[in-house]
Amino acid sequence: MLPTIRRRTTTPTVWDTNDFDRLFNWALGSAPSLSGWTPAMDVRETGEEYQVIAELPGVTSDDVEVTVENGVLSISGEKKEEVEEGAGTDRHLYERRYGRFQRNFSLPRSVDAENVKANFENGLLRVSLPKAAVAKPRKIKIGK
Repeated sequence: MLPTIRRRTTTPTVWDTNDFDRLFNWALGSAPSLSGWTPAMDVRETGEEYQVIAELPGVTSDDVEVTVENGVLSISGEKKEEVEEGAGTDRHLYERRYGRFQRNFSLPRSVDAENVKANFENGLLRVSLPKAAVAKPRKIKIGK
């Protein structure tokens, strides 16, 4: 006779990424902003440059700051809450996040920090980090 194994069926807990981050920040002793948010970002590499693309809906270029210092790219800013005052503006659902944000990226030594460029259009911040000439591969001609 084979033993019977019974499994309990439970509904898995769904964690929002920001909730998960807040839990770890709290456990590590830093005090995260409960109203803050973290924008989604992509980091890509081409033969000529690194690209960081940040999705910043509802943010203007005046509310964003990009800096490169000591080998670290910092993107910070604030998404301001739209406040409507007056009668008939009771909130029934409140899911959008507002507040300050900051993301830091350690840059490889191959980045030419003097020629970093940023462009903001249609809610997307694109930061181009060109590779230094020394970092680009080049073909060496072999003499006879």
